[in-house]
Amino acid sequence: MIWAEKILTSKYLMTNFIAKLFLGLLLLHIGGIGHTTSFSGSSAKASAHFPAEKIMGFAKKVERTLASEGARVAILARMGRALSEMPEGMHFTHVAFAVYSNITLANGSTVPGYAIYNLYQKDDRPNASALVQDFPVDFFAGVAQLEAGILIPSAELQQRLLQVIASPAYGSLHDPRYSLIANPYNLGRQNCTEFVLDVINAAIYQTSDINIIKANTNAYFKAQTVNVNPLKLMLGSMFSAEVSTSDQRGKPVTATFEKIAEYLQAYDHGSKLLTLAP
Repeated sequence: MIWAEKILTSKYLMTNFIAKLFLGLLLLHIGGIGHTTSFSGSSAKASAHFPAEKIMGFAKKVERTLASEGARVAILARMGRALSEMPEGMHFTHVAFAVYSNITLANGSTVPGYAIYNLYQKDDRPNASALVQDFPVDFFAGVAQLEAGILIPSAELQQRLLQVIASPAYGSLHDPRYSLIANPYNLGRQNCTEFVLDVINAAIYQTSDINIIKANTNAYFKAQTVNVNPLKLMLGSMFSAEVSTSDQRGKPVTATFEKIAEYLQAYDHGSKLLTLAP
């Protein structure tokens, strides 16, 4: 019996090792979409790669740039992985809304600045997410590279976005069922980029009806193909809660900051795309 138990333990360890090996390979290819805690994607917590003063300086530079452009709301992106590790067609790893606000300090006073409205993956439940508000210094705290993507919608779309973000529609568009490679064309799973896209389309079409939003996403938005070996993708979905293919049909696709930028620049005349470095 002891010998049999050792064989079973050995098989378990080998299976566990193989699962981790294939998951590592999968994340090496698609981790750049940036929705795993360890890759500073859509997680609120990540280890800092830069001194605090450098992160704070860069965060302030982003805020000053947004203010100089007169942005009341913008789409902000960060790099959770080095560019050399990013999959084809993907540059930034996490996307959120930057909203010009009156921010209350610890002493009760208020100052003008930008609050960041995120969909973050839960650290203790990788297949679930929550809507979290933080600030630029938090947003850039765990990045692998100090670079920001800034997408400023037209003045009219900014006004509509502010209305959606301040309304119950904003929360109603959140699907807490998280996937690293959520398909933006349907329901069932959601990541940060799909959520941002849903909110944008709610503002464009002035509706919170998710079926209308998805119909227009299918008609006008071009998603990014996820170029991953099918075997690696299958094993990733089997052994990692944060990777799901349940909402994918055929070759997997997902929304990215780059594709959202292409979408707005095609259909929102007056939108502006910036890339900011230290």
